[in-house]
Amino acid sequence: MGELKLLQINEVRLAGRLTKDPELKETKKGQAVCRIDLAVNRSYKDANGEWKEESCFIPVIVWQEKAVACRDFLKKGSAIYVEGRLKQYSWETSEGAKRYRLEVDSRKVQFLNKKEPLEYSVQPPPL
Repeated sequence: MGELKLLQINEVRLAGRLTKDPELKETKKGQAVCRIDLAVNRSYKDANGEWKEESCFIPVIVWQEKAVACRDFLKKGSAIYVEGRLKQYSWETSEGAKRYRLEVDSRKVQFLNKKEPLEYSVQPPPL
């Protein structure tokens, strides 16, 4: 009997506010890359019926023209919508401990504040 194929999906959609100003850098190949830290909040009622709020803080990576636009038009507190995929990095510390980082590699960024341009969609650079 053949092996069962599992559908695998790596798709992320988030809306939230920036926790700090965007950080624009350039890769060794000259590609613009911007890191934005996004806070996404959720309100819910606890077992006692009281409203609670929890926040997730998510790093997002933006590429090329979108990266420059993020630097130019966004600031701490700006509202955005992001679509992309999760990407994980790992490294070893100088003490030999293994560390991991999970971030969103964006495909689409939509600025939600009225004074900012609406949308930028650019494919990430080839590996």
